[in-house]
Amino acid sequence: MHTQHPQSEHPQHPPIFDVIIAGGGPVGLFLACELRLFGLSVLVLEQAADTHTPLKRLPFGLRGLSVPTQEALYRRDLLDTVRAAQHSPATRQAAHWLQQPRQPAGHFAGIQFYQDDIDRSQWPLRLPDAMEGSLPVALESFETALAQRAQTLGAEIRYGMGVSGLKANDDGVAVTAGAAHFNGRWLVGCDGGRSTVRKLGGFQFTGTEPEFTGYSAEVELADPNALPPGRHYTANGMYTFARPGTLALVDFDGGAFHRTTPITLHQVQTVLQRVSGTDIQLTALKLASTWTDRAFQASSYRHGRVLLAGDAAHVHSPLGGQGLNLGIGDAMNLGWKLAATVRGDAPAALLDSYQQERHPVGAAVLDWSRAQVALMRPTPATRALAAVMRDLIETRDGATYFAERVWGVSLRYPLGDGHPLVGRSVPDFELSNGARVGTLLRGGQGLLLQFDSSPSLAPQLAPWQRQVSYVAGAVQQNLGLRALLVRPDGVAAWATDDLADTTALAAALARWFGPQHS
Repeated sequence: MHTQHPQSEHPQHPPIFDVIIAGGGPVGLFLACELRLFGLSVLVLEQAADTHTPLKRLPFGLRGLSVPTQEALYRRDLLDTVRAAQHSPATRQAAHWLQQPRQPAGHFAGIQFYQDDIDRSQWPLRLPDAMEGSLPVALESFETALAQRAQTLGAEIRYGMGVSGLKANDDGVAVTAGAAHFNGRWLVGCDGGRSTVRKLGGFQFTGTEPEFTGYSAEVELADPNALPPGRHYTANGMYTFARPGTLALVDFDGGAFHRTTPITLHQVQTVLQRVSGTDIQLTALKLASTWTDRAFQASSYRHGRVLLAGDAAHVHSPLGGQGLNLGIGDAMNLGWKLAATVRGDAPAALLDSYQQERHPVGAAVLDWSRAQVALMRPTPATRALAAVMRDLIETRDGATYFAERVWGVSLRYPLGDGHPLVGRSVPDFELSNGARVGTLLRGGQGLLLQFDSSPSLAPQLAPWQRQVSYVAGAVQQNLGLRALLVRPDGVAAWATDDLADTTALAAALARWFGPQHS
């Protein structure tokens, strides 16, 4: 990695950053780490003066990291740091399913599927020791780890400075944050579902309006035993209760109460009584927030020099915990492409592939969220449909399908015809010298891997040797492959079990790594 500092084109003008990121949440911070890995100057502007809020702490701050997110963290040497927090007593208490004799693997609209029902033999392109499942973490600790890494890598982070204005042209973006002004060659909005960058940038944002108001609350009950723990569907909605006083409520009111008036003890008690069908009495409201199932997506993730990632590009209900993972996937996909564009290494269409690859993924997650809402409606027809769905999920094929979707195992970008591994996450092959593919990706370069002693493919790589490393060596489990090309984000760009014709290799190198360098 080389360090590149912001430049000032005139002593009286603000410095010019390669990239300004609006939003210092996990997506913005992970993107900052990616861009610094490639040597770009990065400024992160975060509206909140103090990002350590109670809603980011346990139990409400509990998040599950999908397989693609875990792989992204592993490939950037962050997974061990994040995983360490999983073993804290507080995290294990909040992730109560870890204590169950039969291990749940996830859920769809609250319908559990289990680890022992999943048929991993249906995933022949994954190694037996591949990452699986969802890694529970506290949002606060996750965000802290990313902020520390971003600052260690040299990103500049300014808190209490939300973007309030922007002016973009073909050369860059002028950004206003309060009374301060900054210049960047590119601006990325990672500033959440109510994104200022999205609004000021003129992005079209369309989708479906909410059907419910969701509540997350920490309360005290007059009778701690008045509510049974667990998830319960009723004639008026859904509630989940964990003792001594953690509540999640879904009230099918069309989202009428979300952010309209302050949340009071009386309001939460009224909704809980209606949804639960009891006369439950609450004596204290310690913490509460609301959310909805509003599902909207930007039609384009880029307008000129302005891009969107994370919730700024797509919003949906938090059911199933897909939002954070979707945003980290955006950042992993965008980072190396934007860096190559800034450096001048990228082919003309490389940055366009961010929209082409990530927009369909976002659209699929929004539909997945909508489908869960449809299965939660408090009607007899929906409860009958949920019973059918439960029967399907309890089958081996059903559990495997839902694991693929919820864990992110089925993610594949449409990179064209060819080997079925192309477009998927590369397996973490271990070479004979002990090196693993995931650790080889930590420097941010692409990889050309060759697993046999055939004539070396290294000469074909010569024009791209600055961007792609050649690695040769035998592996114990090669999944029938003899060679493959891996993008910096860990996605297989070319793979073959036959080295007789490597024409497609040259095409893949040119497509992803741009102008040839001698």
